[in-house]
Amino acid sequence: MNRDHFTGDFPIVVEGLKTAFGDHVIHEGLDLSVRRGEILGVVGGSGTGKSVLMRAIIGLQQLAAGNIEVLGDAISGDHSEDEIDIRSRWGVLFQGGALFSTLTVAENIEVPLREFYPEISPALRREIARYKVMLSGLPDEAADKYPSELSGGMRKRAGLARALAMDPELLFLDEPTAGLDPIGAAAFDALTRELQDTLGHTVFLITHDLDTLYEICDRVAVLADKRVIAVGTIPELLALDHPWIQEYFNGPRGRAASTARGRAKAMDKPVKAGE
Repeated sequence: MNRDHFTGDFPIVVEGLKTAFGDHVIHEGLDLSVRRGEILGVVGGSGTGKSVLMRAIIGLQQLAAGNIEVLGDAISGDHSEDEIDIRSRWGVLFQGGALFSTLTVAENIEVPLREFYPEISPALRREIARYKVMLSGLPDEAADKYPSELSGGMRKRAGLARALAMDPELLFLDEPTAGLDPIGAAAFDALTRELQDTLGHTVFLITHDLDTLYEICDRVAVLADKRVIAVGTIPELLALDHPWIQEYFNGPRGRAASTARGRAKAMDKPVKAGE
């Protein structure tokens, strides 16, 4: 799996993006640059198109206008041969895990390996799958279980293991802690940061979880008014007077997350708000 890794400063660059479903425009004039090696949190109200933006970046959403570059290559959503090839350089954790229910965890992880490296022997595919299971924090026996036999948190980790199958440079996570209890969410956050620190991924993370934003995100991009209205650290965003930003970060949950983060720093360990 030796590949030339992207060495530029911005592995994801979106310029003037427009997306639409018929006459319903989701994004218009959207610009965003993601820095290499960062965890970028993406937030926005319901209907602002967070998942649509991610789908456009990974080539699953046709562009109505604008340009997207990923790892130096143009993305248009037309499923060209070049776009299909670049998919081997990113991993995606969709909401809910999106695992194939009729395959075991190991078999799910092997799917992208079969697609992009059909010459790999079954024994090596199996070995890689078991390593990714371990990397995601699952017990070894989880490899032979079906998604229906796993808890919600374990399914998330199994989906993450599949996203890591190809040793990706980019990792896309869509609401990875949604539906998890505070302890499970905190553990997933810690795993995400540990993997990023160890493997050097650039992480594009869609979330509504304020604890996640405070705990592991280097910067946060805010979607509103069909575009990215601001990108920065949370203190930088709090200095802006946009009403949605103020309501989101200074509301009761935002204050609780900020307080929990301050307490965690004082105790030198991660803490979820409300614990």
